[in-house]
Amino acid sequence: MARDQRRRDIAEALLTVAGERGLHAATMRAVAAQAGVSLHLVQHYFETKEQLMLYALRYLAERMAERLEKRFAGLDDDPRAVIEAVLQEALPTDAQSRVFHLVYTSYAVLAVTDPTLAAQPLLTAPNAMEDFIAAQLSRASPGLDARTEAVALLAMSAGLNAAVLAGQRTADDAMAVLRHQLDRLCPR
Repeated sequence: MARDQRRRDIAEALLTVAGERGLHAATMRAVAAQAGVSLHLVQHYFETKEQLMLYALRYLAERMAERLEKRFAGLDDDPRAVIEAVLQEALPTDAQSRVFHLVYTSYAVLAVTDPTLAAQPLLTAPNAMEDFIAAQLSRASPGLDARTEAVALLAMSAGLNAAVLAGQRTADDAMAVLRHQLDRLCPR
């Protein structure tokens, strides 16, 4: 098996463990068991849990980017449709997106007290998403304070995502709220 594939398989095992039992349960031993390999093999590819976690975070971001690319296919450069696709993809609506949100949120919380994690460029993804949404809003509604509205829209999305994860809202209810906000920002 190729080295890169083995590393992805191990990262996938970490995501499975973290998605089922939380990031705190994703020990090197638990990841090895989930991957069906020895602890020694996991340590061969990742000398420390920190290395494994950082690799898994990058892998998670790549998977989300792939999902977004698929959603963007066929949107015909419609800024509102692009924003809606991003917000819809951000909702934890299936097993893969639920794991993404649980693990990414866990990483973000850890980064509050872990300077190594906080320094990772992948934890600046919300800044990049803010830039992207602001650019789309500017295209859809010139004259709008696109930066402020992008921040507000993404904060609303994050709160609704947490509510969906916690079972307080359904994904459909959350998307209805986001569409309501988009109707205000980018009338059809």
